[in-house]
Amino acid sequence: MSDSKKKLSFLTVISTVICVVFVCEAAAPAAAIGNQQFFWWIFLILTFLLPYGLIVAELGTTYDGEGGIYDWVRDGLGDKWGARISFYYWVNYPFWIASLATMFPDILGMVFGVSFELPVALAIELAFVWIVYLMGRSKAADSEWVLNGGALIKVAVAVIVGALGIWYAMENGFASDMSPHTFLPELTNVNALGYLSIIIFNFMGFEVICTMTDDMADPKKDIPKAIITGGLAIAAIYLFAGFGIGAAVPADQIDPDYGMIYALQTMVGDSAIFKIVCIAFLITLFANMAAWSFGVNSVARYAAEHGNMPKVFASMISKDDMPNGANLVNAVVASLVLALQLVPIEAISEGIFWMLFGTSVVFLLLTYIPMFPAFLNLRKNDPNRERVFTFPFKGAFMKVAIAVPCIELVLAIIATIVPLSAEEVPEKVPMLIIFFVLLVIGEVVRIWSARGRKEEYKGLTPELAAERLAAEAEED
Repeated sequence: MSDSKKKLSFLTVISTVICVVFVCEAAAPAAAIGNQQFFWWIFLILTFLLPYGLIVAELGTTYDGEGGIYDWVRDGLGDKWGARISFYYWVNYPFWIASLATMFPDILGMVFGVSFELPVALAIELAFVWIVYLMGRSKAADSEWVLNGGALIKVAVAVIVGALGIWYAMENGFASDMSPHTFLPELTNVNALGYLSIIIFNFMGFEVICTMTDDMADPKKDIPKAIITGGLAIAAIYLFAGFGIGAAVPADQIDPDYGMIYALQTMVGDSAIFKIVCIAFLITLFANMAAWSFGVNSVARYAAEHGNMPKVFASMISKDDMPNGANLVNAVVASLVLALQLVPIEAISEGIFWMLFGTSVVFLLLTYIPMFPAFLNLRKNDPNRERVFTFPFKGAFMKVAIAVPCIELVLAIIATIVPLSAEEVPEKVPMLIIFFVLLVIGEVVRIWSARGRKEEYKGLTPELAAERLAAEAEED
């Protein structure tokens, strides 16, 4: 890319981190944990966010291709795992868009005091999906206003809700028991495993900025600083917003889907503040999905170019090099998922839809597990490559720091889809079935996409790494 082309400023890189990783609607499920959330936030910041963010910072500054996590896993573990994680990464996205789309009619109804019939509600949902599609057709460098504006509005919404929650508690008393023992974790409670998935999901997405290296002025300096600064800011914002929600609404009464909106309504009623914050909240959903689209579409595009995803994901490349084929597939799949609401069977129109979303979250968590062993393999097989930023831990401590996040991801996945009690069987068994069906579909897609490929890439060996460094030296 020519230096004359527009580049992302460092402020925009940080804004992108916040826009991608911080999800306003995720503050409510965390607040529903109760005061224990503060222990789990701090624990997972140290044991998951810190090593995950530092590894992404090293990989993103050492291997600056726009394939991001796909490139790292493919170089570290080969085509098979590169293909798998590209499918896992992608499949979460259209289901996520669809689930967020269903929030629009309900929240707009709260703001304007109306109730939308299904055809009108579906039209509003589809409009959200296709507006996100149009936003995803622009390059990140041409969408600074979306990334900066989205981050600013997200932070403003979270801070307002947190501040109003504290004000409400000061006026009316805390809605939850604030005794010291309520802040301690119930380690004997099996349901506590579910807290892992709720909070870890809120940390996902730092690797997205690594797919925008060509749009950055100085990615080798900007990426690690943005990850560390943005990560600390995001953790603080989540804690503040969660505290505000918990201060106003008892933990056992917080709705996991609309908890932030209901908490705000409890604090200020149907006032102008409520309506303004609701509209701002909806705007953040556009920014969040548009920011994620840059990463998801890049991963799908580069995987397709290597024969690891269907060719449609690498088709329709625009003049400014945007993968519009991947973008279009996302919008079509999300629209078809939303169309399930038209099925006149409640178990399908509502039950399967939310099961699909819950299962898709598991695939996003699953995506990150191979990244950690891939990182170790790249350290071993490509030791002579210059590393501007280096993961600070070494030896046995490094291996422990890498193993712990992997274990946490596995536990989070188990807690999400595996029934841990008889009461969970009706809800989780269908999710488990859907998970295995999508897992099989992913393997079929992997094998089918590889048709015609002459040779399977086994990953970067020391010999290949040396050859690549020599070729890069000649180009310079």
